[in-house]
Amino acid sequence: MVNELGYVAGMVTVASFLPQVVRAWRTRQTRDLSLASLALLITAGSMWILYGALSRDWPVAGTTGYEFAAVVNNLFVDRRNARALEDVSTRFSRDRRERLSFADLAYRSKKQVMHETMSGDINLLGHQLNLFSERNRHFRDFTLYNLISTIKEVIACFPVYRTYVTEDEPVSEHDKRYIAEALRGAKRRAPGVPSLVFDFIERLLLKQTPVWTAEESADRARFTGKFQQITSPVAAKGIEDTALYAYNRLLSLNEVGADPTCFGLDPSAVHAWLGERQRQWPFALSATSTHDTKRGEDVRARINVLSEIPDAWKAAALKWRTLNRRFKTDVGGSLAPDPNEEYLLYQTLVGVWPFDPVTSEFVDRICAYMTKALRESKAHTSWLSPDEQYEEAVRRFVRTILDPRRGAPFLDAFVPFQSRVAELGIYNGLAQLLVKIAAPGIPDFYQGTELWDLNLVDPDNRRPVDYVRRREILEALTCRREADDGTMAAELLASRKDGRIKMFVTARALAARQQLRNAFNGEYVPLHTAGERAGSVFAFARRHGSEYTVTCVPRLLASVIPDAAAPPLGDVWLDTRVDLPGDAPTVFRDVFTGATIELERESAPASITVATLFEQLPVAMLVAP
Repeated sequence: MVNELGYVAGMVTVASFLPQVVRAWRTRQTRDLSLASLALLITAGSMWILYGALSRDWPVAGTTGYEFAAVVNNLFVDRRNARALEDVSTRFSRDRRERLSFADLAYRSKKQVMHETMSGDINLLGHQLNLFSERNRHFRDFTLYNLISTIKEVIACFPVYRTYVTEDEPVSEHDKRYIAEALRGAKRRAPGVPSLVFDFIERLLLKQTPVWTAEESADRARFTGKFQQITSPVAAKGIEDTALYAYNRLLSLNEVGADPTCFGLDPSAVHAWLGERQRQWPFALSATSTHDTKRGEDVRARINVLSEIPDAWKAAALKWRTLNRRFKTDVGGSLAPDPNEEYLLYQTLVGVWPFDPVTSEFVDRICAYMTKALRESKAHTSWLSPDEQYEEAVRRFVRTILDPRRGAPFLDAFVPFQSRVAELGIYNGLAQLLVKIAAPGIPDFYQGTELWDLNLVDPDNRRPVDYVRRREILEALTCRREADDGTMAAELLASRKDGRIKMFVTARALAARQQLRNAFNGEYVPLHTAGERAGSVFAFARRHGSEYTVTCVPRLLASVIPDAAAPPLGDVWLDTRVDLPGDAPTVFRDVFTGATIELERESAPASITVATLFEQLPVAMLVAP
C-alpha cells in the first residue's frame, strides 16, 4: 500500500517532519542540520501557525501542515453567513462563556491555566524577574507580587506560542512584533498596572536591559528561556485544551493551527495563499488530519455544510433541544448538559454520525468524547477536579437520546437532516482531498484516512486501523482496466458511502502527481471561474515546461443541489466555466474517468464548462494526453 500510494498511511504527524529532513539531507541541502534545528522544526511545524508566520530564515523546509488544513478548510465555509451562525450559537447556548469573544475567552482560559496548573513555573519566573529589578535603581521598588501578576498578563496576551530570542543573536523583527503586541494587550487589559512595570518587562524580553557581567548575561538568558518555555504550554493548554472546547460557533473551525474567528475564505484569498506557499515553502507538508486534530477531516467537511444552511440548522437544533429537554438532569442546580455543551454535542453528532447503523460502540465513543470535552472546557468539571455526577448525567443524556426507543422523536428529526449534510460533506471531503494532493506542498496522510475519516480527537483517532481492508480495496481498484475508468467512477460514486471513492481519488491523483512531478513542483496558476455558479467552483493549474495539469473541485454545494438527492453532476452547473491561459493544451484527459476534454476556443479566453468537467465525477484532475 505504501508503494501504491507513495505515502506511509500509518504516519503520525508528530513525526511527519522526517520526510522533509531526509529529503533535504539526501539532496545535500541541509547537511549542517543540527539537533537544535530538528527541535526547531518540530516546534515550528506544530505551534507557530495559530497566529504567526514562519520566519523565512529558519533552516527548515516548512511546517507540518496545520496551517494548510486551516486555509483549505475555510475554502468550504460560507463566509457570508458568519453573523447568522453567531446568532444561532448565541440563541441556543444562552451561555455567558459563549457570548465572550474568542480573544476574551482565550485570555481568560490562559489565566485559568496559569492559576490552576502552572503557578509554580509562573512564581519561578517572577522571582527571576525580581532579581533583575533589584539590580536596577529605576525598577527596584516593584514588589514580587506586582511582577508576578504583571508577567501573567503579558503571557495571557501573547499572540503566538513562543518567541525565539537568544542571548547570542539579535532579536528578530518577528519576535519584536509579537512581544510588542503582547505588551499592548496586557496594558489594555490591566490599566491599573503602572506602565513602568510593563516597560521593564518589555526591555528585558527585547534584551534592552544592560548587563555588565557574564553572570548577568546568563541570568537574562535564563529568564528569557524560561519565559519562552512557559508561553508555549500556556497557549496550548489555554487555547487548544480549553477555549476550543468552549467556543462553539462552528466546530469545524476549532482546530490546532486555526483561528475560530476566521469564518471562511474566498477563493481569491486561498489562491493568493497557495501561490505564496509555492514561492516560499514548496516542500511544506499539506495535512488535513493528524494525530492532534480535534476531529477528522471528513467530520470537518460535514460540519462546514452548516455554514451554508444557517436557517435550516437553526430550526433543526432548536427542535432537537425541545425534544430532548426532558432528558436533562439537575446536578447541583445546573441542568446537564448545559446549553453550550448540548450545542457542541449536536454539531459533533452531525459530523461523526456513521454511514452504517449506529452501534453501542459508537454511543460509547460519543460518551467518551463528551467527557473529555467537558473536562477540557472546565465549565462544570475538569481533569484536576472531576465532577463525576455531572459527567455521568451528560453521558446518560447521550445514551438516552441515541436510544432508538426513548430517543425516537429526536432520531426521527435528526437523521434526515444529518443525511443531507453527510451527502454534501462527501463532496467537500473529496474536494479538500484533491486540493491537498494537487496544491503546493507535500501531501500528508494520517493513518486510516484513505477511507472516510469520521474520527474525533484522541484517543478516538488512535483506534486500530483495518489496513487489510484498505489493501484489498486498493488492489481491487488498481486491477481495473483503464478502459473501464468511466464505469468504475460511476460505480464508486453510486456507492460513495463505503469510502472506496476516496481511496480511488487518492490513488489516481497521487499517481498523476508522481508521473508529472515537474508540473506539481512548478508554477501555481489560479484559474478564473465564470457563470452563474462560479462561486461554487475552485480551480487551478500546475505547470512546468510542457507538463500541465488542471485541478477543479466544487465548494458551497448547498445552493447547487439543495436537497442533495443526487450528485452535483452535469447540467446543475448551468453556464459555469473555467477559463484557461492561452498557453494551455487544447486537449486534456481526466485521470479519474479517462474522458477526453477539449477546450472551447470560440471566444477568448479558452475555457471548459464545469458541466463537462463534472459530467461523471464531481472532482476533476486533467492532464495532457
